[in-house]
Amino acid sequence: MANSPEHERVLELQDHIIGTENVAEFLQRLSIMAAAALSRATSSKVECGVTLKRRRRTSTVAGSSPKAVLLDEIEQRIGDGPCIEALRIKAPVLLGNVNTDPRWPAYREALVAEGCQGTLGVPLELGEDSAAALNFFAFSSGVFTDDVIQEAADFAGLAGGAVRLAVRLGTAQSLAHDLAAAMESRTSIDLACGVIMGQNRCTQAEAMAILTKVSSNRNQKLRIVAEEMLGNLAGGEVHTHFDPA
Repeated sequence: MANSPEHERVLELQDHIIGTENVAEFLQRLSIMAAAALSRATSSKVECGVTLKRRRRTSTVAGSSPKAVLLDEIEQRIGDGPCIEALRIKAPVLLGNVNTDPRWPAYREALVAEGCQGTLGVPLELGEDSAAALNFFAFSSGVFTDDVIQEAADFAGLAGGAVRLAVRLGTAQSLAHDLAAAMESRTSIDLACGVIMGQNRCTQAEAMAILTKVSSNRNQKLRIVAEEMLGNLAGGEVHTHFDPA
């Protein structure tokens, strides 16, 4: 197992998660990795787009190249096609030859105009509220054989877990940033209340009431009023520092 292709892919996906700053960048790298995997398997050029579905709406969120993004967005614009169908039935959906397959005529016509001859949509499970799919594009017919479809499904199975982890990490990071920002704001307000308490010899509640009244009269956020007051006292901009440790 240690030297298997599956193990190497898991390690590579983990490296991508660690090496990216946000979920969007990870999905971009994932699309490039997926396109490279199927290009090797088919000995043909294959591009990959990533489609995200949330609350019954789908959108293109990444692509292995600008061409991949363009092709993926065609399906989102038309509103139907293999990728959207794959998300609906939670199984791979093949459009093997745009010239002979009778389904999705408007979509097929748009693909022909872009030189695309076949597409393969493969779903990624992310949870109850959202899902994603890899949308593969080939530029000659007959590329997506049964073996290639299985290869794409196997890749998607490994990638799904990595995407779920990346989304959870991204959500946790966003929450951490929001918390830190909230605590920074709270620190400014508390400092301003301390100054008002010293100047007016009042309680903290009374100081907060004074600060709140100024905020209301100026129609400014409480944090901005506090920061401006501290800045005036210090003769310049004041930076507060919150240490989560």
